[in-house]
Amino acid sequence: MKSKILLLLCLFCLHLAFSQESKQDYLSNNKFDLNKLAAFPQTEMKIIGFGAYHGSAKTEEAELLLLKSVLKNNTIRFYFPETDYSIAYFFNEYLQNGDEKLLKDLVETYGGRVPQERSVETFMKWKNLKKINDDLASDKKIKVLGADPIVSYKYTCKHLLSLANNGIGSWKKLDVLKEMVEKDTANYSPYKENYAKKMLREFVADYEADQKSYEKFITDKNQFHHLIATIKESFGESSREKAIYNNYIALSKIYNYDNELKFFRYGFAHLMKIREDDNSPSFFTQLIENKIYKKEEIVSILGYLTKSRVLWDVIYDKKGNYKKSTTEGGFGIGDYKKEYFKGIDELKKQKISDMTIFRLNQNGSPYEQIGTSDLMEVILTPKPKEQIDYSKKSTAGFIDYAVLISNSKANTSIYKLSEK
Repeated sequence: MKSKILLLLCLFCLHLAFSQESKQDYLSNNKFDLNKLAAFPQTEMKIIGFGAYHGSAKTEEAELLLLKSVLKNNTIRFYFPETDYSIAYFFNEYLQNGDEKLLKDLVETYGGRVPQERSVETFMKWKNLKKINDDLASDKKIKVLGADPIVSYKYTCKHLLSLANNGIGSWKKLDVLKEMVEKDTANYSPYKENYAKKMLREFVADYEADQKSYEKFITDKNQFHHLIATIKESFGESSREKAIYNNYIALSKIYNYDNELKFFRYGFAHLMKIREDDNSPSFFTQLIENKIYKKEEIVSILGYLTKSRVLWDVIYDKKGNYKKSTTEGGFGIGDYKKEYFKGIDELKKQKISDMTIFRLNQNGSPYEQIGTSDLMEVILTPKPKEQIDYSKKSTAGFIDYAVLISNSKANTSIYKLSEK
């Protein structure tokens, strides 16, 4: 009996060693220094998504390097940051006019959804994105769009005013919004019953009660109607993931971008191409399950941190003014003894720079093997009571590429950036 157990143990060890060697060989042949990547390895795709744990400085650098590598052989017509339609609208305005005071306020407001990216690094990322866009031909400029639910009513109101500018002075409820934005003292959170939400409820009701009279003031009816729909959505409760999907589909009818290449900068959970469990599917999974795109037309790239830090908390004083921020370098980066991604050591053994990108989706990849949960499964100590079953899934089913980001500093709070 003991000999049988020893034999099984030896066979298991041999299998494990072979699997590890197989992964190492594969990674060795499918790795690139992102700093020197001449062109992205794939060209036939409709969507590229990149995301990592929020709050680390080099993530912004990695995104720009990826974007530039894709632009070598492709035209990216639409860029989706993790934000709403109106904030995206004004990010476009920044790309056109270079107003850095506007940019700083946009980054602060955008951070309402992703607090760890309310940072100097995000601010600088947008400045660099502007330089990239400025160098593109006029017919290849990048347009920023937002599919997320409303982050802040501040830019929603500004967007309404921009689209119905001809109605100022003749549309009473629009004038109320204009006055509110000019005073800029309101609480703009869509998650609270506040003055801003009350005024928007009244504005929408007024518009819908006499739509024909107000249409003459609106410069772009399609955009305006979509904006009204997102405002109405914010009055109730809904699934964020479902809202992102619905907004994306609605925007496709306005911008006709189905056959254009789109670049998404979103968090981990939104970019997985299959379901982790039986719960709500991610945004990318919905696009595939609903046959909007074939699985191979979507490329998912996730970033993994090692020996890095992330921006964690922002501390305010009693008056709500910025006081200080905190960072984390253990829990929260995905490479800590009590919280780490299974298989991250395989990447660490093969890294060739501080930002190494690995292609996981080649034919015959060990990451395609069913039951392989590397880079998806998080090993926690102590073990959680409920764990996701990856036995019928594979890493390459979820994602296509992994970027190992090493020695990254934490983001610096945008509040440390003095106004120019």
